[in-house]
Amino acid sequence: MRLGLSGVWMLLFGIGGGTAMAEVPNVATDIPPVQSLAARVMVGLGEPELIIRPGASPHGYALRPSEAAALQRADVVFYVSSDLTPWLERMSSPLSDQAEIVELQALPGGVQHEGRHRALFEAHEEDHDHHDADHDDGDSHDHDGHDPHGWLDPENGKLWLFAMAEVLAAQDPENAETYRRNAIAGGAEIDAAIADARAMLKPVKEAKFVVFHDAYQYFEHRFGLHSVGAISLSDASAPGPKRVAEIRDAVRAMGVSCVFSEPQFNPGLVRTVFEGGSARTAVLDPLGVELTPGVGLYPALIRGLADEMARCLGAQ
Repeated sequence: MRLGLSGVWMLLFGIGGGTAMAEVPNVATDIPPVQSLAARVMVGLGEPELIIRPGASPHGYALRPSEAAALQRADVVFYVSSDLTPWLERMSSPLSDQAEIVELQALPGGVQHEGRHRALFEAHEEDHDHHDADHDDGDSHDHDGHDPHGWLDPENGKLWLFAMAEVLAAQDPENAETYRRNAIAGGAEIDAAIADARAMLKPVKEAKFVVFHDAYQYFEHRFGLHSVGAISLSDASAPGPKRVAEIRDAVRAMGVSCVFSEPQFNPGLVRTVFEGGSARTAVLDPLGVELTPGVGLYPALIRGLADEMARCLGAQ
């Protein structure tokens, strides 16, 4: 059973109900941050399964047999969006006919941003309707529609946390209060991470930076940061020479302080692209690949991104 927006809205406001289940629901999640949120809601009751192995790109993914089996036995599937994992949206055979499938980024009240396509984001704002003509051959994957990295706004993370609690409470009424208490505790932990991130980033809010792939728009908007552009359109595509040249020129002309890579990309590539320039390099981890999976990953992810940005942007 796919949970529509009206169904989630009813659950969030206590209007919906569910049939009591003898056991805690089996839960499957797509990426580590979502698994972390679900794990926080399920503390003391169960452990959600992670479908996409850490370090793999969620955009195009081939399921292992064990991962397909986890989807098959799931009573509830929490995933970010069909923009992030289009293959999951298309799949029907591995999913149980009774599974409740919740697209988190479609929840009422969540923050959504349009995808950015150009190498330089200001150019995208000025002329986003004519981006196709400016793509390099290397930029074959784009974020049409909404930017799919919604978990990087921690206010979305809190919304998703409480929505998960209501979905599981409806599936498992005997443990409804536990799910809700866990969500309240998890929300307080995210609030603490937000406060820490704001304190770390306050001194560098005016600094300009470039990212390897355009994953951080939600984080930037939440904390008032100024990203100039992205070397690559997504983690599933290599940048073409035109895009690289445009970014290199912007770094030199706009006083960019730092260029951020990611764990799955060779930082040497970033250094080579900007060899001879004054911009520093550092590594951001939007999926929490290098963090310990589980309950604490999501708050640690928010703090970790803020800490790495503050260190690079504030270095003298």
